[in-house]
Amino acid sequence: MERRKTVMAGWVMILLGLLALFHNFIGFFTIVALILIFAGVYKMQRNRLKKGYMLAAIGGVLLVLDNLVLFIGITLISLGVFYYRSRKIQPGGSAVFKQNFMSNYKWDEMPWTLRNASIWHVIGEMNADLSLALPEERETVFYMQGILGDVDFWIPEYYGVEVEAVVVFGQIELGRDMDVGVLNRLVWKSPNYAESEYKVKFIISYVAGDVRFQFI
Repeated sequence: MERRKTVMAGWVMILLGLLALFHNFIGFFTIVALILIFAGVYKMQRNRLKKGYMLAAIGGVLLVLDNLVLFIGITLISLGVFYYRSRKIQPGGSAVFKQNFMSNYKWDEMPWTLRNASIWHVIGEMNADLSLALPEERETVFYMQGILGDVDFWIPEYYGVEVEAVVVFGQIELGRDMDVGVLNRLVWKSPNYAESEYKVKFIISYVAGDVRFQFI
């Protein structure tokens, strides 16, 4: 109980600090949106995920509606960072580059080709089973970036895996380990990476979303 009170006090102080910093630019609906988002994050950290996501989603919608210009600016910045980073990240000119406002990838039902790829979207969903994948190269770089995303990867043990993931609001799950809340970051490399015949590196970045890696 004491720990809960401490955590709640921390969130309240963060919220009050943000309001103090940006009070000249924040309207009533933005304040309500921020309260809902932080309440949602708090619920998620208490493992009440369904209610937490609902509160955060409502807060996010209000925040976008009340700050449409800001949302457009964040989207353009995200796209600019994507173009810059993708050219540096991808090892060669054979990579696939995709940019969409909304995308939905279902690579968990039939064989698919695993290749170097850079994918950006405002809203996106991906389900990818690497046991069904046909790798083009021994080493693959998979780069995903967006505003809102729901991403699931199922990875066989024979793959060497490296992960660099950032989710500002939401969760990152790796096997049984899960980080939920604000400013989540994961850097991880599988123990068998060096000797694996096939290697894949995931570089994933979202403003809000769920990113999950499950090993099969």
